[in-house]
Amino acid sequence: MKYSLMRKFDVTNGPGIRSTIFVSGCTHNCEGCFNEDLQSFDYGTEWDLKAEKEFISFVENPVVVGVNILGGEPLQQTMDDSLVNLLEKLKTKFPDKSIWLWTGDTFEDAILNEKKFKIIKYCDVIIDGKFELENRNIKLKYRGSKNQRVIDVLKSLETGTTVTFDVD
Repeated sequence: MKYSLMRKFDVTNGPGIRSTIFVSGCTHNCEGCFNEDLQSFDYGTEWDLKAEKEFISFVENPVVVGVNILGGEPLQQTMDDSLVNLLEKLKTKFPDKSIWLWTGDTFEDAILNEKKFKIIKYCDVIIDGKFELENRNIKLKYRGSKNQRVIDVLKSLETGTTVTFDVD
């Protein structure tokens, strides 16, 4: 896995002060993508133990309430176990800090894919759906177009139906 950026403190993506990683690589090719450079799987820096330790040190800060995983496309980071391993460590070490993930996949499709589900099961909230330029709405919280949903992963998996997360 490669990543383009880590943010120690992020107040834009998700509620509260959060630590964020932007992974590289995406095949969705959404028109109007705000991270077009991150579509290349070769863009950025190779994820390694040093990067992992640095990111975990960001999350250790008591002001940080959670983690954001954006891209690129996090659910396409299945060429190795870097992202799965990171999420497992974060969830184990910081069970009270929520993990939010943005994907162009729909939740219903993604949970049927074994490799993607390995990532999803460590997330608390997923913002799903491709960005649609014709549905762009800058007034929406945590998403760019009105087709995208903010999903409560735990409740959705418990109930077997997609449950949206109240962001207002």
